[in-house]
Amino acid sequence: MTAPATTRGFYGWRITWALAATQTLGYGILFYTFSVFLQPMELELGWTRAQASGAFSAALLLSGLVAAPVGRWVDARGGRLVMSVGSAAGVLLLLAWSFVTTLPALYLVQAGIGVVMGMVLYDVAFTVLATWFRRHRIRAMIIVTLLAGLASTIFIPLATALQEGFGWRVALRLLALLMALTAVPLHALVLRDRPSRLGLEPDGGSPQTTRLAPETSVGTKEALRTRAFWWLSLACSLDRIAIVGIAAHSVVLLLERGYSPALVASVAGTIGLMQVGGRLLFSPASSRASLVHLAVLTYAIRVAALLALLLVHGPIGLWTFAVLFGIANGASTLARAGLIAAVFGPAHYGSISGSMTLFIAVAQTLAPLAIGLMRDRTGTYDWALVVLAVLAAVAAAAVSRVRLPESATEPRPAAA
Repeated sequence: MTAPATTRGFYGWRITWALAATQTLGYGILFYTFSVFLQPMELELGWTRAQASGAFSAALLLSGLVAAPVGRWVDARGGRLVMSVGSAAGVLLLLAWSFVTTLPALYLVQAGIGVVMGMVLYDVAFTVLATWFRRHRIRAMIIVTLLAGLASTIFIPLATALQEGFGWRVALRLLALLMALTAVPLHALVLRDRPSRLGLEPDGGSPQTTRLAPETSVGTKEALRTRAFWWLSLACSLDRIAIVGIAAHSVVLLLERGYSPALVASVAGTIGLMQVGGRLLFSPASSRASLVHLAVLTYAIRVAALLALLLVHGPIGLWTFAVLFGIANGASTLARAGLIAAVFGPAHYGSISGSMTLFIAVAQTLAPLAIGLMRDRTGTYDWALVVLAVLAAVAAAAVSRVRLPESATEPRPAAA
């Protein structure tokens, strides 16, 4: 009999690091670079800001619409094929984007990129990790999100430099080449669908040597009939409204409040840095506290951040907002992923998460428009901040109604 794989040498960690790299590439290239190429496209092709940015809204909506069917596929067959095909399609769509000359063509390409995002980003990656890990599931997710949290820090400056040096069309082709040389082979060659295919159990070891207590296993249809699903969907959707709404309007919001462009840029960088901090804080906390309590705390921090920006004028309010909002951003990603796995189990994680993502996608698509309308009607962002703070408070109340099964309340090992 061969010796069981140790936790340190467990193949799941190779998959974790591969996904950490591909999530950084995926978010950096497919998601964040649109804002870099937006103005150059407008200047060359004569589009308005609303016309061009609407294509990205279409991408976000499509990514949510495909989440459920993609999740069902991954639950049944694993993530290797979906992520490999998705990243390869992403390469082709980036190349197609570089040749766009009409607005309908841009919308068509971005719709395709939206489908690709639904095939290769967090929802699918977390489904793979939920299959490969149990005791160390949160640790694996933290590794992926810590590295992927640097996607904007890496790719916005990189895409900007490529655009300034070669133009937006050549920049897209170079990014497509980078994705072809990295994400595609990592998905195709490193990912494996299930640990059982390698004679392993989740977290490492062999079926003969590993004895794990049965884990919760709830089917998708059964999950949709539970209060926990709807409370969690409501909480995550409301929180996502705050995240996307602030992201879409943060620059002009802060400029209108009298802050300089340089200071606004520093605040944006601080929020990104504190997202990493939020995930690092979530790691040890998840081994000592209930995931439900951590989610409530995360949304409460979001409320405090928004109220600080609204009520505390000057640098103290601004930097308090940046630190707290960034921490909440980082922790909320892990809270949602961890709760889905803990409440419903890993067997149908993809389809359950995908069903939830549909509601989240609609919310995040409408958020920038709704906040813009409030700003136009009132002449200020103050009422929008009030509404976002109230929604975050409702999210905290909603997630507090989620009940964990007994198997999910056992102590978890502290993450390294």
